[in-house]
Amino acid sequence: MPKALPVTRGRKFLQVLEGARTIFLRDGFEGAAVDDIAREAGVSKATLYSYFPDKRVMFMEVFRNELAREAADASALIEVDLPVEQVLPFIVQIVSAHMISEFGLRIYRVSVGEAERFPSLAQEYYESGPVLLRQQLINYLEKCIRRGELRIADLELAADQLIELASVTVHDRALFLGTQSIDKEMLRKVNRSAVDMFLAYYGTRGKRPSPAD
Repeated sequence: MPKALPVTRGRKFLQVLEGARTIFLRDGFEGAAVDDIAREAGVSKATLYSYFPDKRVMFMEVFRNELAREAADASALIEVDLPVEQVLPFIVQIVSAHMISEFGLRIYRVSVGEAERFPSLAQEYYESGPVLLRQQLINYLEKCIRRGELRIADLELAADQLIELASVTVHDRALFLGTQSIDKEMLRKVNRSAVDMFLAYYGTRGKRPSPAD
């Protein structure tokens, strides 16, 4: 993957970032015009390029900035010293909420849609999104293991399984049918089931099912 180009931060950085976010979500990566981004941000093209050397860097910075907002919520939960049964439902809610959020869905569509023409863009999305989320979950699961609340042999696999459980059904429905196809009861059912299934297998308070079960 090509080496990441530097991003310069300054007085109008967040203003430019918000303008870029609006245009990327509206037009996609390829369709987004630098002129439109500058106009939306209320800055000149020269100012825009003083912060971002190219459009790819701008796109990934928009994604990282959005992810950082959600990561802050997840990090706060991970630091909470409460039983896993109390914390895990909130973590699952954060994951599923991102999976069906307007931003989460659009950034997913853009990254997948541009993957063939811009493979490095898709790789950066994967490393800045799914990989980072997995690592946060691994950090939390390790704490639970040390406290004797969980028993997990493969932390990466367990983290991926939790993400999939939190997004099962609702992500595909939101992606193809729109978020209006998901009601609060469906989301609660998916979240509750994700927690129950994860703890049933990895929790130390219950009997783990054998492969023959």
